[in-house]
Amino acid sequence: MSDPSLDAAQPVTDWDGFAFDTRQVHAGEYPDLNTGLRVPPIAMSAGYVFDDFDDQVDRFAGRSIDPIYSRQGNPTNSVAEERLASLEGGTAAVAVSSGQAAISSALFTLAQQGDHIVSTASVYGGTRILFGRSFKRFGIEFDYVWDADDDAEWERAIRPNTKAIFTETIPNPRNDVTDLRRIAEVAARYHLPVVVDNTVGTPALIRPFEHGASIVVHSTTKFLTGHGAAVGGAVVDGGTFDWEAAERAGRAYPLITTAPRPGLGSLLDRFGSAAYARTVREAVVNDIGPSLSPFNGFLLHQGMETLSLRMERHVDSSLTIAAWLEQQPEVESVDYAGLPSSDLHRLALRDYDGRTGSVFGVTVRGGIDGARAFVNGLRVFSRMTGIGDTRSMVIHPLTSTHATFPQQINDGLGITPGLLRLSIGLEAVDDLVRDLRAGLDRVAALASPAISFAG
Repeated sequence: MSDPSLDAAQPVTDWDGFAFDTRQVHAGEYPDLNTGLRVPPIAMSAGYVFDDFDDQVDRFAGRSIDPIYSRQGNPTNSVAEERLASLEGGTAAVAVSSGQAAISSALFTLAQQGDHIVSTASVYGGTRILFGRSFKRFGIEFDYVWDADDDAEWERAIRPNTKAIFTETIPNPRNDVTDLRRIAEVAARYHLPVVVDNTVGTPALIRPFEHGASIVVHSTTKFLTGHGAAVGGAVVDGGTFDWEAAERAGRAYPLITTAPRPGLGSLLDRFGSAAYARTVREAVVNDIGPSLSPFNGFLLHQGMETLSLRMERHVDSSLTIAAWLEQQPEVESVDYAGLPSSDLHRLALRDYDGRTGSVFGVTVRGGIDGARAFVNGLRVFSRMTGIGDTRSMVIHPLTSTHATFPQQINDGLGITPGLLRLSIGLEAVDDLVRDLRAGLDRVAALASPAISFAG
């Protein structure tokens, strides 16, 4: 008979209290009882078998959290969801088909026709298009705050029917980092949840819940997955927003606080601090259908295993390149809050330890002609839309992500003819500098011999 004291210790299943680098490898994983697979497998199934007749009744009645169909949830995606919730410090997460689906699902859970949302002005161009086109068609209006430090501007923007404040940690293309604590203070005064897009920041650099955010969204296509091969998104519930207090203050969130049928409590009653995430899953993702492919969910949880390592390299290279670009005569300016010359550097030091990601703007001399020459001179940087890849990328915002905006908006956002957005990848930094130098040489060649950029 074997000695019980020599039995193998059971693997850890609850990763609370472990360090970030450990949780990014392990959180959310589950043992495979059939074959002992170490890596959680890809669960390629559209649906799930009911245990018996009553189990089917309970699932459809909302008395069981087990999924009915993979539109609601999937074991592979659950690994990624639990892992991301752990890394962000939230209570639950919902994986969806893209970053745009994440923003849409997050906000449709909060607002309906006739409601209103306030956003900071500097957000991704595609997000502005989403707000101004699709949300507008659904009867949800947006206003933008340009100066988050101006109480009067917030006062003018926020209405009785406002349901959320939206912002980004590190807006692209100009790396103009956001003071989340300031925005959270405003939101608390008006009993509003703060929805933060942390795609560029990632939980490896900043965790918005620690700064007062209520909800976090991601385009997981970018840094979380990390290799540019799988489109995805996620919504993370911070679990701290007081939905009942907001309701008492006149801001109703009926999907969360109202019972869906007699005899069944509200999602807030049943799920407590994870009620918002459950509402996203049941009332939006299930209905509209932006579910994540299990294959892409697998790539996502695999990508997160190396997140902190990759972000360290991304940021180290970005700091080197931004500082180098700032010294080049063909460059008018570099928008990177991690640089001591930036007006936002103090905020960057306070909230990011000066490490503000790897997506930033550089403005070359010569306007759009200079930008064209620069882009066409690059060989290592990929000329493409997208950020957060292992590969470095470049794009011209004025003629791409911001091409449809009025000049007044672009002027206010600093989207000028000579501005380029860089996303720094994982290549050798010396190779990237040489490539950028080749692009700047073409900018220099545009200048008249009588003109010196150094003058």
